[in-house]
Amino acid sequence: MKVVLTAVNSKFIHSNLAIRYLKAYTEDLSYQCIMKEFTINDRIERIVEELISEKPNIIGFSCYIWNIDYVIQISRLIKLIDSNIKIFLGGPEVSYDAVSYMKPKICDYILEGEGEESYREFIECKIKKNISISQIKGLYYLDNEIVKYNGIRKLMDINNIKFPYKEDDNLDNKIVYYEASRGCPFNCKYCLSSTTHGVRFLNLERVKKELKFFIDKKVKLVKFIDRTFNCNPTFAYDIWKFLIEKNTETTFHFEISADILTNDQINLLKKASKGRFQFEVGVQTTNDTVLKNINRTANFKDIKEKITELLQIKNIKQHLDLIAGLPGEDFNSFKNSFNELYTIHPEEIQLGFLKLLKGSLMRQESKKWDIVYSPYPPYEILKTSHITYNELVKLKRVEMVLDKYYNSGKFTNILEYFIKKFHSPFDLYYGLGEFFYDKGYLARNISSADYYKIFIEFNEEFLNEDSFILKEVIKFDYLMFNKKKWIPNFLDRERNKELEKKIKDKIVKGVIKEDKFTSNYHLEKFNIDIIKYTNEHTLEYGDFYVLYNENSKNMPKSLKGIV
Repeated sequence: MKVVLTAVNSKFIHSNLAIRYLKAYTEDLSYQCIMKEFTINDRIERIVEELISEKPNIIGFSCYIWNIDYVIQISRLIKLIDSNIKIFLGGPEVSYDAVSYMKPKICDYILEGEGEESYREFIECKIKKNISISQIKGLYYLDNEIVKYNGIRKLMDINNIKFPYKEDDNLDNKIVYYEASRGCPFNCKYCLSSTTHGVRFLNLERVKKELKFFIDKKVKLVKFIDRTFNCNPTFAYDIWKFLIEKNTETTFHFEISADILTNDQINLLKKASKGRFQFEVGVQTTNDTVLKNINRTANFKDIKEKITELLQIKNIKQHLDLIAGLPGEDFNSFKNSFNELYTIHPEEIQLGFLKLLKGSLMRQESKKWDIVYSPYPPYEILKTSHITYNELVKLKRVEMVLDKYYNSGKFTNILEYFIKKFHSPFDLYYGLGEFFYDKGYLARNISSADYYKIFIEFNEEFLNEDSFILKEVIKFDYLMFNKKKWIPNFLDRERNKELEKKIKDKIVKGVIKEDKFTSNYHLEKFNIDIIKYTNEHTLEYGDFYVLYNENSKNMPKSLKGIV
C-alpha cells in the first residue's frame, strides 16, 4: 500500500510539520509512505499530475485556512481522474466541520484533531486488518455514503510523538517548525488552542537533543509553534539557557506572553548573542475592557514593561501583534492601541484582522457581539456594531504601508522625519495609506525606488511642504540598503572626483584608523550634516561627506572635520 502525505504550504520557505509527524509515527509499519510539499503558488494542474503519477492508494492532505480551497479543488480533480484513490483530510480547518467536507465526496476520511494515533490505527486497519474502521477514535468516514463518526480521541502523551526530521533532510533555506509543548494555559476566544485545556511538555533532555540536531544541521531559522512558550517559567529558562550556551548561527523564534516573563529569564536573555532569539508577542489591544471581552488576562502596562526591558537589551528582535475588529473595540480605540504600541518601537508591528475560526469561541459568540464575518476562508471580520466595513478597509491600507515602511526597517529616518509633522504615529500611517489609495498605488506594482519617491509626493501634495531636507534624508536611508553607484533621478548627487580622491587618500593613510579604505566603501556628499540631523534632529547646512560600507548596513561614518 502506498500513501502520499501532501502539504500545500503558503510559501516555499515554509515546511509542514504535521505530515512529517504522521510519517515518523508510522515508520515501523510495512507500507510505503512518501511526502510531497507544494505551495499555493503552484498550479493546481501540476500538483494533481505529480500526485497521480505516484500511483498512490491513499492521499492525505494537511488543511488550513490558507490552503483549504486548493485542497478541495485538488481532491475533486483526483476523484474525477481515479475514484479508486482514497483521500483523507486532517488539520484545524476540517477538524471542526468535518461533515461539510465529506458530503460533497471531496474525501473519504477525516482525521480530527491530533492525528498521530488516529493515523497509525488507520494505516494498521488498511494493512493488517486487525482493527475495524469503526473502532478508530477521532475518525470520520463514509459508509454507503453515510457519514459516520467514531467519537473524540483522548489527547495523547506528547512524549510518544517521534522526532520528524532525518539526517538526510534538506533543510537549507527553510523555516523549520518545532514544538516543545502542546496546548495553552489561556483561553483567548479567537484562538483554537483554547478548545483544549492544559499544556503537555516534551521531556526537557529530549528537547535539548532535538534542538542540537538543528544546530548541527546549521538550520537558519527554527520556529517554535508552542502557543505560549514561556507558560512554564522553568522549562522556558532551561531551554533558553541551553541555546544561549551553544555556538551557533541558528535563530530560534518563540511565541511568548511578555507579561509573565520573570526577572531571572530577562537576566538570562541579556546573555544571548544578537540574533539568537526572536520573540512574537500577541498584544492584540491595549484596551483592558476589550482584553476582558476576549478572555485575555494580561494588561498592556505589564506587557509594555517587559517588552521595554527586552528592547533595552538590544539583542532580541521583537514582533508585536495587534488585531483589528475585536469585540467592543471601535476605530478610535484601535487607533489608541496602535499609538500606545508604537511608542515601544519594536522591530516589527503586525496589524492583523480578527478571524472567526471554525471551532473557536469567538465564532460561537459572533451574534452576541454583532460580528459579521466572511463565510469563506480565512473567515475574516467584515464589520461589527463598533467598527464599520469602511473603517476596516482603511485599516487595511494602514496595514500595507506599516508593513512596507516600518517593518522593513529600511525607512527609519524618513519615518522619523514625518512623525513629528503629525499628531500621532497612527495619523501618519493613516495619511500614507489614504495617499497610496488615492494615487492608485495599491492597485498596481511599484518599484522599490518608487517607494522612496512616494514620500516626496506625499510631502509636497499632502503636506504642501518643500522637500529639500527630506530628499537628503531619503538619500541617506536609500544608500543604507541599496546599491551606491546609482541613485534614482529624483535624488540629487554632486560629484567632485578630485576632492573625493583627496578624501580617499586621507582615509588610506589611516585618518579613519579602524576603516582602511577599499573598493568596498562609497563616498557621498550631502548638503546638510545628515549624521547630526538623524542623531540630534538639529540642522546644519554645508558640504558634508559620508562614508558608506558597501558590505554593511551599519550606520555610515561622517567625515566632518576630515574634509
